[in-house]
Amino acid sequence: MAQIQTDNDTLLGEAAHLQRLVDDAKAIVAFCGAGISTESGIPDFRSPGGIWSKMEPITYQEFMASEEVRLEDWRRRFMLDEIYSKAEPNIAHRVLAHLVAEGRSPGVVTQNVDGLHQRAGLSPEYLVELHGNATYAHCLDCREPFTLGEVRKMIEAKGESPRCPDCGGFIKSAIISFGEAMPEHEMRRAFELANECDLMIVLGSSLVVHPAATIPLFAKQSGARLVILNREETPLDDVADIRFSGEIGALLSALFPELSGGGQGKP
Repeated sequence: MAQIQTDNDTLLGEAAHLQRLVDDAKAIVAFCGAGISTESGIPDFRSPGGIWSKMEPITYQEFMASEEVRLEDWRRRFMLDEIYSKAEPNIAHRVLAHLVAEGRSPGVVTQNVDGLHQRAGLSPEYLVELHGNATYAHCLDCREPFTLGEVRKMIEAKGESPRCPDCGGFIKSAIISFGEAMPEHEMRRAFELANECDLMIVLGSSLVVHPAATIPLFAKQSGARLVILNREETPLDDVADIRFSGEIGALLSALFPELSGGGQGKP
């Protein structure tokens, strides 16, 4: 494994090392975690001092069993929406959208739920959201989608957790909750991309949340080069071809200076 140093004197040289891997690759797949969105101002909720260290996560089973819990879950979702709505895509999101638009990447796999990939110009058909999406809601029974604004009006009108007007099912944020089954289609597609790629780049993931964290290892075992860009150590550091622990934005700005100014990628 090549360990990339984080000081500015070596950043450009190490960026060139990664650039060679990117240039040689025919199918680049990114596996994204919370670390790419922290540079957009969204905190890593699982980190020390994060939201989940201050309050217990609400499980899917608790949501289904209690009206009080459902209302508390929605209170938290609206609080998170205020954070997400103020954030803007950063260079990592723009680079991934660019690689897809240029035909260099068959898709992006993300653990993030903030919607920043789409706002950077990445077409949803090329995005695999393993943990769902916080920017909308749906009925758990008929899957009818609802905007968060619609849900807020339902709660304000009746003072109770929202129900689907069509089938009466519970309406829940489209995030995959603790204890909720992982989406089968998304997991299958993620492993297909991992098998298809010849370069897997992990951006901002500690690779400790399973089963999603097994996807980069599967790519490596299938013959892909593995690059890990993450502040903290990960369980796959020893098998990575390149390991970088500095600012993701600084490294990608050196590789893609034309995208560092804030322009959006093409759909």
